[in-house]
Order: sequence, then C-alpha cells, then structure tokens
Amino acid sequence: MPTALPKGYVPSEDEKYMNPKQMEYFRQKLVAWRQELLDESRETMDHLKEENWHEADIADRATLETDAGVELRTRNRYLKLISKIDAALRRIEEGEYGYCEQTGDPIGLKRLEARPVATLTIEAQERHERMEKQYIDEDDE
Repeated sequence: MPTALPKGYVPSEDEKYMNPKQMEYFRQKLVAWRQELLDESRETMDHLKEENWHEADIADRATLETDAGVELRTRNRYLKLISKIDAALRRIEEGEYGYCEQTGDPIGLKRLEARPVATLTIEAQERHERMEKQYIDEDDE
C-alpha cells in the first residue's frame, strides 16, 4: 500500500533508512522516470514513422539514416534502463530496495538520489569495476 508523502518531501539521513516514506519517494521517482523514457521512446518511433525515407540526395539520405541509427541506439538504451527501473520497482515491492545485492549494506540516500536503479554500494561497485577491468586486461594479453 503506497504511503502518502508530504508535499515537497525529500528523504533525510535523520530518518530510519528505507522507511515507508523513503520507499514511496523512490517508487514515485522511478515510476516518473520510467514514464518519461516511455514517452521519449514513443516520440522517437513516431518521428521515425513520419520520416521521408526516399530522399533524392544521397548525402541527405545518409544523414537521415545516421540520425535514425542514433535515435534507435538511444531507444535501445532506454529499453535497457526501463528494465533496470522495473527491477528496482520489484525490489521496492519486496522490501529489498536500497540495499547492496552483494553485501546487504545500505546503498545510501545520496547514491540512490543520483542513481535510483543502483544495486550496489559505491565500494561494491568499485570492486566490481576493478574485477571487470582485470578480466578485460587479462583477455588482452
């Protein structure tokens, strides 16, 4: 059951971490972000449908196709981000949101404010990136 938020509510370090108000705040933030991405994706698709793909000038057509490729790559990134948002919303429903998948430690309000789909603490994320870099460096040898 969603919690009513006071007007202008912003999570505070003074509160109990991931209390119902904080959970609802991040739920609303994620839902709004998801809707924004869906709206932009719809606009992209509408634009691509309306585009005149029969440009006579080859340079104009190449530009048009390049622009369409960029729009489609952006849309693809949006779809990946939407799936991360959906996963974050599921974690909220399950009461697991805001806690690191690896350590179980609180991710922190500032990090979640900046990256609401974060699943790792900054420390765990840095470890993960170092491990990834190490494997990539080993593959290059």
